[in-house]
Amino acid sequence: MGAGAPRQVMEPVLRQLDTSLVGVPAAYIEEEIEEVAAAEQVVTPWEVSAPDGVIDYDKLVDQFGCQRIDAAIVDRIAHLTLCPAHRFLRRGIFFAHRDLNRILDLYEAGEKFYLYTGRGPSSESLHLGHLIPFMFTKYLQDAFKVPLVIQLTDDEKFLWKNLTIAKCKRLARENAKDIIACGFDVERTFIFTDLNYVGGAFYENMLEVAKRVTYNNLRGILGITPEDHIGKVSFPPVQAAPSFPSSFPHLFPGNEQLRCLIPCAIDQDPYFRMTRDVAPKIGFQKPSLIESRFFPALQGESTKMSASDPNSAIYVTDSPKQIKAKVNKYAFSGGQASVELHRKIGANLDVDVPIKYLNFFLEDDDELDYIKKEYKEGRMLTGEVKQRLIAVLSELVARHQRARAQVTEEMVDAFMAVRPLPNMFG
Repeated sequence: MGAGAPRQVMEPVLRQLDTSLVGVPAAYIEEEIEEVAAAEQVVTPWEVSAPDGVIDYDKLVDQFGCQRIDAAIVDRIAHLTLCPAHRFLRRGIFFAHRDLNRILDLYEAGEKFYLYTGRGPSSESLHLGHLIPFMFTKYLQDAFKVPLVIQLTDDEKFLWKNLTIAKCKRLARENAKDIIACGFDVERTFIFTDLNYVGGAFYENMLEVAKRVTYNNLRGILGITPEDHIGKVSFPPVQAAPSFPSSFPHLFPGNEQLRCLIPCAIDQDPYFRMTRDVAPKIGFQKPSLIESRFFPALQGESTKMSASDPNSAIYVTDSPKQIKAKVNKYAFSGGQASVELHRKIGANLDVDVPIKYLNFFLEDDDELDYIKKEYKEGRMLTGEVKQRLIAVLSELVARHQRARAQVTEEMVDAFMAVRPLPNMFG
């Protein structure tokens, strides 16, 4: 495992080992650690794994020290914004947070905040899992009427992937078009790439963070090892800096205490635990987080969506024919082996991917509940559920493709222009 194993892995391992190992050969102890660690889930910004392929989110919340989003918070958001809560909130897809209530308290008192989210541009097109944070962030921007900064970490992908800088920069612009197609308001949104924007006040904040985070901190929080290249050590301050309003002097001049809310998947939490620890040391407010579950691969939660396996995911460039073929052939079913058995005992909704995808993308709560009930009790067959999913995804992807076709290079330039946003809180 090595000395750089994440703290969330090592601590449970050490607790499970016999404490009376004095005199036991080191090789044996290492072997015991490896065996126990294999039974532990690992969630970092670069690795997500679990012994049975299913993430235990309750355990993850306890390990990370974040809080659950309960019905009271969902109701409060709907009340404050005068908008129905997004289905991602209603259905527990965005399920955890850090200091979200503090943001809501300030908003209720008339104070403002800004949103920050991002994307690591490593592929030509996005899959549906990539769209989740942007769909939700769009809802937050519209509901709270607040500004948004979107970081495209082309530098990170150069460091982590076998890509040239030129390709990373090109992919960033292509991914920006898909992000813009989600419907963000150009009068409230600033999109930037690290390779183009980092410098000045942003770089000053990076330095402030870097000076206060030790190598041991990174080992414990992010799982950095001595074998990792130094780019992995230098990058975390880059992702931390957008949490601080002074990193954007053209947007928030003289407003260094403006709060930041970050919608992201929960694997990004370690970056922002580090950020929240540093923030008060350099005179800033701690950013708040609202965190989502992972979006499963077509083959099930035990399989990771991969750019090298186009059949593991639905892409925003897929045709209706491709969507139909992928869902019918690859979407893991919780239905039974025969119609007779299925009619008798019904489907296992806990493992059924079409149901999981409908949970993300079917807007109508009543229809979703009906499908779940009928399918679970065996009155609806797998083929029927898949047909409904194919229709939902085909409509979603076609709508995205129409919007994407309208995004020009000039529009990308407009979103990326370093300029004030006078109507960003309007």
